Amino acid sequence: MKFLHFLFLSFLLLFLPESLLSEQLPVTFNDFSGQEITLQQAPQRIVSLGPINTENIYLLGAEDRLIANTSYCVHPEAAKSKEKIGSVMSFSVEKVLSLRPDLVLASNLSPEGPLQKLRDRGIAVVQFHQATSFADICSQFINLGRLLHLEALAIDLVSAAEQKVAAIGENISTLPKPKVFLQVGSQPLAGAIGKSFTHDFITLGGGMNISEAQLSATTNPEKVIAENPDVIIIAIMGNESGLAVQQKKNWQNVSVINAVRDNRVHVINPDLVCSPSPATFAATLTIFARLIHPELDTLKIQ
Repeated sequence: MKFLHFLFLSFLLLFLPESLLSEQLPVTFNDFSGQEITLQQAPQRIVSLGPINTENIYLLGAEDRLIANTSYCVHPEAAKSKEKIGSVMSFSVEKVLSLRPDLVLASNLSPEGPLQKLRDRGIAVVQFHQATSFADICSQFINLGRLLHLEALAIDLVSAAEQKVAAIGENISTLPKPKVFLQVGSQPLAGAIGKSFTHDFITLGGGMNISEAQLSATTNPEKVIAENPDVIIIAIMGNESGLAVQQKKNWQNVSVINAVRDNRVHVINPDLVCSPSPATFAATLTIFARLIHPELDTLKIQ
């Protein structure tokens, strides 16, 4: 276990920018957009333009530095009370400027025009790309930790998440791999593809992703029926309106699917699946592992 842990952290550090291999200030960072950002001191007034950034700030215990976020930043619960500046793709530049942030955390989903307006006014903007794997989630988290001058804490938290993921892997290593369809959209029907961190929930949870080879998440019921998954997991927005439950009922009408026949169609909270920090990824992976392998309940994974 310790050896695997060492290899995992070595892999992460291999792909981190050389300029972030120290907690010394100033910190210079080349972000997803190719911009070079230099922070002379640890930022104290942060605006987050996305749920993942917000959740990671809280995980690092730096929520007192978070002065605003988006309407989609609802986890943890305390994030709901932060001042709102709009959404991931449509936010108020004027509102952000009025808050006088010393760092804006964005993603590749944020429009370039408004971000450039912030840069033109002297605001440091760091743009992360959409994570494509658990390792990617952890790497970005450590990058954020260094930006906030919290590198040691970030590495410790990644270590804890990695150990939990490794423990799950040990428990499922000898078990069969049932076919899984993870539904992440309804109109159109969409599943988790291979180049996504949602795919890791399936494979690290001990299953085979029937949509792994697809280049696009969009699919159709006929393809799913043809693949005949053993487990269907639904993680789409709309639990409150009953949309996810309706999707489950729709699948339950297709009795030729193994997952339907064996009563293995499940609905889970989409927020856990769509915007994980290293810690929530590990916690959510426990849920996936138990849905894919119900016998794991007897193993009492913590």
